[in-house]
Amino acid sequence: MSRSEGARLFRESWIAGVRRHFPGEPKAGYVTPWDDTPQWEREAAGAVYEQVRQFAEVSGGHAARLSREQKGRFVALCWTAQMYKHFEDPKPGYVADWDELPQWQRETDADIFEAVVAA
Repeated sequence: MSRSEGARLFRESWIAGVRRHFPGEPKAGYVTPWDDTPQWEREAAGAVYEQVRQFAEVSGGHAARLSREQKGRFVALCWTAQMYKHFEDPKPGYVADWDELPQWQRETDADIFEAVVAA
C-alpha cells in the first residue's frame, strides 16, 4: 500500500473509530471526508501510517500482540510528533499526553493501529 493510500486508510479508520466510540454527535472536523481534509492533516496521517507499518514490520509480525493500550499509545505519540512538526505552537488537545486523552480517542487510536497492521 502506498503512503497516500495508507494516509487515506488512517483517516477512514479515524472516522470509523470516532463514529463508533465518540459519545453523542462528533464535531464536524472529526469526521471530515478525505477529500476535504487539509493537506497538513493528510501528510500527518501518511507519516503516522508509515510509522505504524514500519513498527509492525520490524516486530516480525508480532505487533498485533501488543495490548490495545500499547497500540493506541503508539499512534497517539506518533500523532503528537506530527503536530509539533506541522505547528509552531499546537493546540494543547493536539499534543495531550495519553492520560489526558478522552476514552473515545484512545479507543480510536487503537483501532487505527489495528487497521494499519491488518492492511
